[in-house]
Amino acid sequence: MKKIKYLELLAPAQNKECAMAAIDCGADSVYIGAKFYGARKNAGNSLSDIEDIINYAHKFGVKIYITLNTILDDEELKGAVKLIKELHKIKADGIIIQDFGILNEANEGNLPDIKLIASTQCDIRNAQKVKFFENTGIKRVILARELSIDKIKEISQNTDIEIETFIHGALCVSYSGQCYLSHKIGGRSANRGECAQACRKKYSLLDKSGKVILKDKYLLSMKDFMASSKLEELIDAGVTSFKIEGRLKDVNYIKNTVLYYRNLLDKIIERRSGEGFKRLSFGKIFSCFEPDLKKSFNRDFCTYFLNGRKENICNPDTPNSKGEFLGTVKETGKNYFTLKQKDKIIINPQDGLCYTDKNGALSGFLVNKTEGEKIFPNIMPKISNEAEIYRNRDAYFENALKTAEIKRKLRVDFKIFDGRIEAIDETKTCAAAEFVNTEEAKNIETAEKSWINAFNKTGDSIFYTGQVEFLSDKIYFLPISRLNELRREILEKLTQKRIEEYKPETQEKIKTAKFPAGSGDYRLNVHNKKAEKFYNKCGCRVKEYSFESGISAKGKELMRTKHCIRHMLNMCLKNNPKYKEGLFLKDEAGAKYGLEFDCKNCEMVVKSL
Repeated sequence: MKKIKYLELLAPAQNKECAMAAIDCGADSVYIGAKFYGARKNAGNSLSDIEDIINYAHKFGVKIYITLNTILDDEELKGAVKLIKELHKIKADGIIIQDFGILNEANEGNLPDIKLIASTQCDIRNAQKVKFFENTGIKRVILARELSIDKIKEISQNTDIEIETFIHGALCVSYSGQCYLSHKIGGRSANRGECAQACRKKYSLLDKSGKVILKDKYLLSMKDFMASSKLEELIDAGVTSFKIEGRLKDVNYIKNTVLYYRNLLDKIIERRSGEGFKRLSFGKIFSCFEPDLKKSFNRDFCTYFLNGRKENICNPDTPNSKGEFLGTVKETGKNYFTLKQKDKIIINPQDGLCYTDKNGALSGFLVNKTEGEKIFPNIMPKISNEAEIYRNRDAYFENALKTAEIKRKLRVDFKIFDGRIEAIDETKTCAAAEFVNTEEAKNIETAEKSWINAFNKTGDSIFYTGQVEFLSDKIYFLPISRLNELRREILEKLTQKRIEEYKPETQEKIKTAKFPAGSGDYRLNVHNKKAEKFYNKCGCRVKEYSFESGISAKGKELMRTKHCIRHMLNMCLKNNPKYKEGLFLKDEAGAKYGLEFDCKNCEMVVKSL
């Protein structure tokens, strides 16, 4: 018998609306922030809302993970422990963490047995780090986005821990958990949930003498990640959880991306079911909507480093969404223009269009109306013939997505006995209801139809009817109102039973284990005494506290990244020694940062001067 291999589609949610939409669109799990301690400070949710989400999710076997993945000071750690206990009470499935102070609390028995997951903020990019977490008893690790498929495979072959990796969304240019640029510039720490997205700002590239090589470009702004074409390779590499980025994205983005990847994964699972692959959660998705990733916010797509350094991963011209290419300008009038299109694309009123202006910046406008080939903007842009026009907001698509009926339902079969009805759903959960046999039906065929019609109408419940089976020698007549009452009663019982019988995974006590390094500096992100204590228990000496604790930034590494500006500009030292003496970044405020190049590891470092 083939071993079952569960595959999990993991969706983001900034709030209750997004979480419910993700579940309805087929997510096997959802990650969401509580009020405090999450790496997206502006995406917090009340315990009441989280409990509602959990109760809805667990009806379908969907898991809810809570992000507590910031570094914490001593007082905040106490608050985090209290919050984790409250989340355990409402059956949260797991906590995504960065701070080792939480591991210390679990090690000392101060936490309930809730599943702990090591965040990508823990900078997990090699087998040694993964093995460390496995040895502590951590259930799952979220790998760094920069890893290749070969590296992921190497890691998974040397561990039994669950492997989670990103497959879609925005990219941090730095290794997660190792970016201090935002805090250096304005005191807003990425490790404290307040990233100001310094990587999406303009920089100029200078040589050692101060000569400007490139002026006011988005030199650290990555394209967005899309691994849809690599899912099967990731599955074969040992990944079991496929994560969509986007806890600050709106509900339409969530619907579109989750539905797209649900359809994709289901096709793979169906084709490879003989190998033991199965979905992690349950329920059929009812939707007539066709998702399209190009229609949602994106900065152009890349597969990052999944197959090594193969493509351009940076978009230095804009950090914004350019959208789909429509065509080039053919003619301009006083208040309209026309397009030369290879493929005829319908343009609608309220579409958002954009182009690159003479200064190299992305500029946009709305469409007021169209007449034949003529497009009338709300404000006529200064565009010339042959200018490339893109659509970054498709009004028709967005409206269709907003109003689309997307429902998730579990199959239920009804068995009708003498005085008893049983409802059995697709997971074999069962509920029953009794009825009084008062009158045998005179017309068997009509009575059967009445029963079947009544039990086919599952309405707003989470179920759809598969089969209605009669297992009694007699068919009884019951008024339609009573049949409807019985159906509602038994489905309510079945729903409640699903919630009550749901059991989240438990976490064994966290153990100490040998940390891969014998000592570490501010990049260990130690922000409290308990975190230091756990590192010490694991044989790692903490030489200094976190960057955010107020240490001097002088000469410090602010960011380490696989993105290389030299490579992007064809200035790689391996084949072009130009500017060998040094390069610098200068931001719009005039601050300078040093660039160093670790060619052995093919990494770039941004340093404080």
